[in-house]
Amino acid sequence: MTFLQQVVAANPLWVWLLALGVGGATFGLLKLLKWLVLRHLGRRLERTPSEGIRLLADLVRRTQALFFLSLALLAASLALRLPPQAVRGIEILAIVAFLVQVASWGTRLITHWINREIRNQLEREGNAAAATTLNAVGVIVKIALWTVVLLLALDNLGVNITALITGLGIAGVAVALALQNILGDLFASMAIVVDKPFLVGDFIVVGNHMGTVERIGLKTTRLRSLSGEQLVYSNSELLRAVVQNYRRMTERRAVFTFRVPFSTPLEKLARVPELVRGAVEAQPLARLAWAVPREFGDHGIVYEVVYYYGSPDYSAWREVHGAIHLALLGKLRELGVELAYPTWVVHTSPPKEEAGGT
Repeated sequence: MTFLQQVVAANPLWVWLLALGVGGATFGLLKLLKWLVLRHLGRRLERTPSEGIRLLADLVRRTQALFFLSLALLAASLALRLPPQAVRGIEILAIVAFLVQVASWGTRLITHWINREIRNQLEREGNAAAATTLNAVGVIVKIALWTVVLLLALDNLGVNITALITGLGIAGVAVALALQNILGDLFASMAIVVDKPFLVGDFIVVGNHMGTVERIGLKTTRLRSLSGEQLVYSNSELLRAVVQNYRRMTERRAVFTFRVPFSTPLEKLARVPELVRGAVEAQPLARLAWAVPREFGDHGIVYEVVYYYGSPDYSAWREVHGAIHLALLGKLRELGVELAYPTWVVHTSPPKEEAGGT
């Protein structure tokens, strides 16, 4: 019997050397592959900088040596005859290393997404409060990810996690019941930040109140009303309400009416829509939809005017709206048409006996 054929722990010595070679080669190849991928990605970044390539390079860089070592050990064990306990131990080590590696990649992806959203909030929208909320969201998601990894690792180690999960579930229900309003507002804050129904600086109407969004916090959203006071809404209350966001308008529709007397000549009545068009379209960004006699009112003929103003700026629209009214009034006066005002004509007749006596 040669030296290499000597049996050590149920395997010839040459098999142990073979397993050592397989493990070393596997580990070396994985490290070489990591280096080659990083080198390739580094060259691509030099030519065309890209956030996606930078993220991929960071994920590859975060691939731990422990993960490679567990894979190498698993590959080496395939060449050996080992007791079931040893095989199971190597498999558990590989699974745990894989779970930890996945959690590391997931943490980096979450951090990347949170940082990108924070940059968008700060640079494009100037929303520092939303950035704070996103940081809290990132911490919660990371904790949830590592909790799942820990439970899976314990399960593979043979720990009965059923009772643990049950206990955590009961505790979670108790905490959720105690903090349901706070948690509801917290998740509502996340929904507002992610879905973006409104942003800081938007002018919104909620129920009978209106104002400009000043801050979106973890529990409340604060508005500054037109009269100056601050309105504070819980985030869950805002999500349940119908919110009118005027900043998202591309143009503003305006409607107004005016009356002219019944005694106005027909030829002048026919020219009124033309005068309205001239008054509206003389203003920048304003276009007329229609100006028509709508009905015979109690005190005159009612004209309805609908026009569009091509900007969501409320202050600018109010100035244009007032200018249209003044211009229309001047054009009607030039035409000799007066605006109708409430008048009543009372007809009286003498008593019948007086009428018969005359």
